[in-house]
Amino acid sequence: MDDKTRTELEAAAFRTLVEHFRSHPDVQNIDLMNLASFCRNCLSKWYRAAAEERGLAMSYEDAREIVYGMPYEEYKAKHQKEASPEKLSQFQKSEADAKAKGP
Repeated sequence: MDDKTRTELEAAAFRTLVEHFRSHPDVQNIDLMNLASFCRNCLSKWYRAAAEERGLAMSYEDAREIVYGMPYEEYKAKHQKEASPEKLSQFQKSEADAKAKGP
C-alpha cells in the first residue's frame, strides 16, 4: 500500500471514530478512560499536536470543537454527567498504575 492510500484510509477511520463519538454522547469520557485509557479530550490533544507538528496554529478549544462537533462547554451542558465515586476511583487507580509503570 502506498503512503497516500494509507493516509486516506487513516483519515477515513479517524472521521468514522469522531462521528461515532459524536453519535454516542451517552458514553462518558470517564467510561472511555477507564475502558481504553483515552477519551475525546485525548483525541483532541492528539489532533492539536498533529496540527502543530505541521506548523498549524490550533488551540485546544478549537481541536475539541472538531472532535465534539460543538464547543466543549455546550457539549458538557448537554451531555456530561457527574462521574460516580466508583468510576473516579477506577480512573485514579488506573492513572496511578500507569505512572508506576513509567513511559
